[in-house]
Amino acid sequence: MSVDALRGFDMFWIVGGDHLIRSLQKVHDCTTTRQLATQMEHCQWAGFHFYDLIFPLFVWIVGVAIPFSIPGLIERQGLAGAIRRIIVRSMLLFVLGILYMGGVSNGFQNVYLAGVLQRIAVAYFFAALLFCFFRPSSLAVWAVVLLVGYWALLTFVPVPGIGPASYAQGKNLAYYIDQRWLPGRKFEGTLLSTMPAVANCLLGIFAGLLLKDEKHTDSAKVGYLLLGGAISLAIGLLWAMRFPIIKLLWTSSYVLVSCGIAAILLAIFHLIIEVRRWRRWAMPFVWIGMNAITIYLIAAVADFQKLALRFVGGDVGKWLGNCAEFTRSAVALLLVYCLAHFLYRRRIFLRL
Repeated sequence: MSVDALRGFDMFWIVGGDHLIRSLQKVHDCTTTRQLATQMEHCQWAGFHFYDLIFPLFVWIVGVAIPFSIPGLIERQGLAGAIRRIIVRSMLLFVLGILYMGGVSNGFQNVYLAGVLQRIAVAYFFAALLFCFFRPSSLAVWAVVLLVGYWALLTFVPVPGIGPASYAQGKNLAYYIDQRWLPGRKFEGTLLSTMPAVANCLLGIFAGLLLKDEKHTDSAKVGYLLLGGAISLAIGLLWAMRFPIIKLLWTSSYVLVSCGIAAILLAIFHLIIEVRRWRRWAMPFVWIGMNAITIYLIAAVADFQKLALRFVGGDVGKWLGNCAEFTRSAVALLLVYCLAHFLYRRRIFLRL
């Protein structure tokens, strides 16, 4: 339940929590609300805001779920069947990501291959396959090789046509490779940054293995998650002195900092939900966390912010004055959670 709740917490910010916090500045403009609004935006380049955590946290949670899902697949369908399922699931998620980003509506030359679901699909594909064939100790080696290898490529390999290796925007190796080889709409470093994204998912696998290990008590698991998270965070911050935290490049320091915070958050959720058994507060997060992809896709078709205007727009919005945008964001979130609760109560859980 703690994993589902954390996934729902992550989705909360994706489906409207960010709008809610940003709208506080309209209610009362002060230093605190401005700083909160800033944290709900991605850093333009180097640096780390709270909103930069949302994407890698989701990838990490995908990794956490792998030890719970893949062994059952192998047991029921055999290794070959499990691999087929991994391939099909990844392809479906990738195609849904393309459709989410507009599909071919703007022509094949503008198909967007660098979206959220596409990255999750690719990271899951490689991490799940590695999980099928390697022991945890070998997975740790893979994670280190991917993170260090990516750093080495961006640090020591010159950028053709641009000059020496660089982390600067538009002048790095990952950018060059995308411009040279990525079809459709271009991004900053999608192809090469798949390496650290897979490591991001692999680090989640270790948390999943810990949660699944019955030799440890729930209290001990909380301690290990806190320790692992603190170590990952510390290494990431130290590495950032030489290899900056850059979300658009998915740098190795960014992965370690994000995964460290993710592990600490899971420890907190696990402590409250599994150890203290305080669960009622977490149910709204569980509702959406158990249908995360479904809610994410629906939000692309049904704009909940626009739907909210049907209730609190027009004259109602004028009457609300400075609170209009905050109220609209709150109503939009309420609509999301009404849908999530309906699906949960009806036991409708869509799986790929």
